Amino acid sequence: MIRKLVLCLIGAGVLITTVHAEEVNLYSARKEKLIKPLLKQFSAETGIKVNLVTGKADALLKRLEAEGRNSPADLFITVDAGRLHRAKAAGVLQPVDARGLKAAVAEKYRDPEGYWYGLSLRARPIFYVKGKVDPAELSSYEDLARDKWRGRICIRGSGNIYNQSLMASMLIANGEAKTEAWAKAFVANFGRPPQGGDRDQIKAAAAGQCDIAIANTYYFGRMLKAKKDDPQRIAAEKMAIFWPNQGDRGVHVNVSGVGLTRAAKHRDAAIRLMEYLVRAESQKWYAEANNEYPVVAGIAAGPVVDAWGDFKADSINLSRLGEENAAAVRIMDRAGWK
Repeated sequence: MIRKLVLCLIGAGVLITTVHAEEVNLYSARKEKLIKPLLKQFSAETGIKVNLVTGKADALLKRLEAEGRNSPADLFITVDAGRLHRAKAAGVLQPVDARGLKAAVAEKYRDPEGYWYGLSLRARPIFYVKGKVDPAELSSYEDLARDKWRGRICIRGSGNIYNQSLMASMLIANGEAKTEAWAKAFVANFGRPPQGGDRDQIKAAAAGQCDIAIANTYYFGRMLKAKKDDPQRIAAEKMAIFWPNQGDRGVHVNVSGVGLTRAAKHRDAAIRLMEYLVRAESQKWYAEANNEYPVVAGIAAGPVVDAWGDFKADSINLSRLGEENAAAVRIMDRAGWK
């Protein structure tokens, strides 16, 4: 905390008082352009300076571990409940019991002990090629293991945390034996060896390498917002979303989230920023900028995302995805998912 002396002349005398210029140090796995405008607005409203460090999620977590109690970071923002659980398990976070956070973020979108809170929501549905796949053929993630989908599925590799969390959700819903049997049949239906990111799966399907793709919704939103002649937009416009498992548990969803670091030197200011990020105004901007869903109920996501329609989401507490991560990865390995 920086201390400044301010001289206030009162009559013939001089009153000396102290003003506190607060700050928050934030490590963020979200790109600067996706978070910086909100941080600037927070600083303008509160006078609290935010020092932002961005980087890859896993690298930032390793940095926090290496720095230990000497870390300058007060807050850690990362994507996927699996990564948030890793940060908790690594001992780099501390619990926060803040009324504003608990009121805004539903229990299923935050750690039960308060080690992290969701900031934005994304779904991982099925994308299909319009005119090539009849959506009436689709129903659930489980159905994708049927023989009719042989050679028709594109999805990224098993090392990706998004797929690990999807597998964890299957494990929670169906148990180990059924999930492993499903995984083996699902892998046999891949149209090509897993490669690239989520957008690459959508582009591959649009190019005829497969008929359906599994990807996070915000990637699809970014592709649709590209310029009209951009190949990404052209590919995305050939695809449509199908929300699986609407007759039972609902589509798999996940979060980006924030946690207070164990080493936090500016705890009060950091919690104020956490609460600021789940305000209605912040949630609306964050969702529109990132093509995600607000984690706070009752807030519109923006025209592109809202156009995809309503869906039923899986209601499990997302902390369980991290708890089941190791078991999910073992199943993926045994299934031959590279």
